[in-house]
Amino acid sequence: MVSVEEELPELSSETFSALAEFYKEQEERETLQREARERVQEGEDIEWKEDWQLSQFWYSDETAIQLAKAVVDIVGEGGRVACVSAPTLYRALKKLDKANLHLSVFEYDNRFAVYGSEFHFYDYKSPLDIDRGLREQFDLVFADPPFLSEECLTKTMVTVKFLSKEQGKVVLCTGAIMADLANRLAGLTACKFKPVHQNSLSNPFHCFASFDLDSHIDLDSHITDLDSHIDPDSHIEQTS
Repeated sequence: MVSVEEELPELSSETFSALAEFYKEQEERETLQREARERVQEGEDIEWKEDWQLSQFWYSDETAIQLAKAVVDIVGEGGRVACVSAPTLYRALKKLDKANLHLSVFEYDNRFAVYGSEFHFYDYKSPLDIDRGLREQFDLVFADPPFLSEECLTKTMVTVKFLSKEQGKVVLCTGAIMADLANRLAGLTACKFKPVHQNSLSNPFHCFASFDLDSHIDLDSHITDLDSHIDPDSHIEQTS
């Protein structure tokens, strides 16, 4: 009979070291996540860094604030807002500290799980893998698909339609090249307002909406924001 000790595989020193490093990094991530959750619960805002591997490109502070104020103006302080792959807008809305505003963020990045019940893990590849109780519950759905592809936009819009109330409003932030598809999928049209990102991007971006978004935004101050972020040497290729 073979003893238990003889059946157990032996780990090489390199494998053992790699496992130890993995568990150490996992423990560090869990510690950081726990500390972030405590800070959020205390009402502190966290400056999350972009993760380009997840195709994350944050809006400029000015763009995020303008969009957040416009959203509140549109739905009212008691409205329900869904931010689909749009954590920058979600954070800006949180900063406005509107007690009766109901927010939800649908996001692939689990760092945002620190926001508790307002966070819903979301992968655009499974557009309907969402709590059925959230169907047609939102007055406004704001989406910023992570990739400039027909598949990504099409599946994201399936989610948007699922979340939107029958008379709900929709805002989409994506590359200008997606204009025709956005119109075909949801009847969205381009706005004068154009989102600005913290890091200059080579692909022009637009906002598309199912209503007159521009009437809720100070376009004069927006032009100033656009001018201040012009970077002729920009080389970043945006994929979200």
